[in-house]
Amino acid sequence: MSALAAALRKDLLLHWRTRAQVAAVYGFGASALLLFSFAVGPNAAVLREHAAGFLWLGLLLSSTLTLAESFHAEMEHRALEGLLLLPASARALYYAKAVANALALAALGAGLVPVMVVLYDAATLRIPALLGIVLLGSAGLSAPGTLYAAMTSQARARQTLLPLLLFPLVVPVLLGAVKATALLIHGDPMGQLRSWTLLLVCFDVIHWSLCGLLFERVVED
Repeated sequence: MSALAAALRKDLLLHWRTRAQVAAVYGFGASALLLFSFAVGPNAAVLREHAAGFLWLGLLLSSTLTLAESFHAEMEHRALEGLLLLPASARALYYAKAVANALALAALGAGLVPVMVVLYDAATLRIPALLGIVLLGSAGLSAPGTLYAAMTSQARARQTLLPLLLFPLVVPVLLGAVKATALLIHGDPMGQLRSWTLLLVCFDVIHWSLCGLLFERVVED
């Protein structure tokens, strides 16, 4: 547990030191939402109807930038080999990196929510529930995204390979997060929110378990 805490502290510090890049990723996500609104046109009803989907597409596209750079410092200074020599398991290093990435993506998603509200007139009073969905969806993107980021970190085209590997795998996350967010915005007369939230929880549990087991093999290869 102490090794995990130390590794998590290291990754959070890396995110803090690269906060200028975090601001650039946020600008990218906000710009994507703006462009999506231009593509739909000035129809307020249509904009509101598609607000949830556009929010998660913006977060998904932005997440590839965050995840692709998550191992940049370790690879640039060849620090990953040194970390693996420490008395800490590869699994602890993975979970520290994945938790840091999930928190970064959740903060990004929470920051994009006001942009969605302004551009698409998609306000909701269920803010805590919406932030919970953002956290679950961010965790679902982070678990496989961190593993694939490690796999592609030494490739020259890592920012191209990562989306190709990640996007097909996270379709259940995207579907569940979009549906749950839409129900929070438009109402849930049929009581479907619990089912979509359960889908996100199940995906998170499965992939956080499997990816933690596979990470050691990935970094050793």
